[in-house]
Amino acid sequence: MGIIRHLTAPLRGIVRFPLFQLAVVIVLILWLQSAEETSPFGRIFSGLDGLVDASVRSVAAVLNVRAFTKSWLTTGFWIAYVYLACLLILWLLRIAIELVANIIGRHNVFWLRNAIARERGIAAYRAWVPFEKIRPDDIPQPVWEEKFAWPADNSPPYLPLAQRVIRGIIGYVVVIAAIAAVLQEFTPFPVVTWFGRLFNMVIGRP
Repeated sequence: MGIIRHLTAPLRGIVRFPLFQLAVVIVLILWLQSAEETSPFGRIFSGLDGLVDASVRSVAAVLNVRAFTKSWLTTGFWIAYVYLACLLILWLLRIAIELVANIIGRHNVFWLRNAIARERGIAAYRAWVPFEKIRPDDIPQPVWEEKFAWPADNSPPYLPLAQRVIRGIIGYVVVIAAIAAVLQEFTPFPVVTWFGRLFNMVIGRP
């Protein structure tokens, strides 16, 4: 496993490069556009085209959109939606690969349990070292780990996913509201007014 990761490191570096990802997204858009309208990929393109058009019209209802701005919005929404779709596919693929690796490791399929355990053990140790460096000398290591890293009841030492999502949303809303207020007050951009129009449009208020 380590040899494979070492050999594929240059390829993974190229794939993570933002310009390479942008090029892949543009190629995918052009490939979908060239598909027959009745084919599955042609239907995907038509659906994305409708979604992009609806998004541009939604922005036009809030902002003053003209030809130049509309072209940039159309291109931006196309790239954003295809990029998000690729991220979702890769995320689902990563989950599937992890599930398969768990099954292989648990049942020692192809005698790969030791290799998988070694790789995950190295990753766990690298994550554990910074945590261990701040442990006071008067606190035993088992007590330190039980309190902050691995509770005695095997429950995760962090909040449930729903609470983390809610906290994250609240944090983003507060930051965006503060930035919008600053831009509204000290720049020519009426960002708060735009958000107000967007909110009225979402709730259906004229």
